[in-house]
Amino acid sequence: MTEKSAKPQLRFAGFDVTWEQRKLGELSEKTFGGGTPNTSNNEYWNGDIPWFQSSDISDGKLFDIAPKKFISQDGLSKSAAQLIPENSIAIITRVGVGKLAFVPFSYTTSQDFLSLSRLKTEPFFTVYACYKKLQSELNAVQGTSIKGITKDELLAKQIMIPNYAEQRQIGAYFKSLDNLITLHQRKYDKLTNVKKSMLEKMFPKNGSNVPEIRFKGFSDAWEQRKFDEVFDCTIPNNTLSRAELNYESGSVRNIHYGDILIKYGSVVDVQNDEIPFATGKSSDDFKGALLKDGDIIIADTAEDETTGKACEIGNSQGLDVVSGLHTMVCRPHNKMALGYLGYYLNSDAYHHQLLPLMQGIKVLSLSRTNVQKTMVCYPKSKTEQQLIADYFRHLDNLITLHQRELEKLKNLKKACLEKMFV
Repeated sequence: MTEKSAKPQLRFAGFDVTWEQRKLGELSEKTFGGGTPNTSNNEYWNGDIPWFQSSDISDGKLFDIAPKKFISQDGLSKSAAQLIPENSIAIITRVGVGKLAFVPFSYTTSQDFLSLSRLKTEPFFTVYACYKKLQSELNAVQGTSIKGITKDELLAKQIMIPNYAEQRQIGAYFKSLDNLITLHQRKYDKLTNVKKSMLEKMFPKNGSNVPEIRFKGFSDAWEQRKFDEVFDCTIPNNTLSRAELNYESGSVRNIHYGDILIKYGSVVDVQNDEIPFATGKSSDDFKGALLKDGDIIIADTAEDETTGKACEIGNSQGLDVVSGLHTMVCRPHNKMALGYLGYYLNSDAYHHQLLPLMQGIKVLSLSRTNVQKTMVCYPKSKTEQQLIADYFRHLDNLITLHQRELEKLKNLKKACLEKMFV
């Protein structure tokens, strides 16, 4: 190994000493295995000693893990389980090889783990160094099923180590990155749960004509109408396939049903959202099929109960846009506040009507006739419609903000793991 290869590409100022090679087994004073108390003996379980199994460890989550099960003192003493000191690293050696976590409290594990205890190196650095090493080796044999690794094989692995001061800097940097990732993940999860809850409570359900939660100043009963009394569903779609679409240029945008299912939200902004173009087509090729501001597109097929996912078209600029295969276009007879119908049609309050109407086994589909059997509920006041749409659009913007920040931080962490370790 050359001196150049024994230094990372990126490092903190003030550090230029060559890193040294160590075996993984040299990084701790002691290692611990694990065991599982007899699961049929209740006296061994529901105690106060944390017990981890491999499913408790998520790939890439190196801190803040929580056990789902606890064992008793009898369970510990009458099984192969061992009480492992705090501030140890639990590494999975069987199914799930490569997953690991730092545990700041005393714990026990199943036999699927080997734990490094009484660390000689800086703990946070050691966690990331071990993770980087195992992930690099797993990626090198991607596609090969790795069912396990022996204790001797694991402890013999070579890891490059800098001096303790640099270890501390690196460990603190990655821990701060993980703290930010956790912060945005929690905010993202909280907002997603708020949206899910509000989609259930801000639209009437179970035949009611008023929602559970409502903006102040509104008390009138909501309108309830058959689907075909609210929408004209005679607007055609087109038969363009994915192969006939491109993102580079064109004059007519095409909304594909697969993008409705996994890419677009409840409202699609034709001008700003990434929508592919129909290759070599012009508006003359789609007479009668061009979509207007406020139109609804429903994906009428999917492999699961996301069938029926809808998106409302935001097209105030009047750009040329059409919908593709496996979609149903519905145009409101009376235009509502932009966004209201998009959010309502994706709420449980409406979607539960579609579930018994879906047909198929491996692939579920909805017919236009069946969709027209459903009931649509909406407030008479366009002001109330707009308040509801604006509320959910604001939630979506916040969710997207944290989602983008999460992706940026995760990409930064991935890049730094590559460049800050040897």
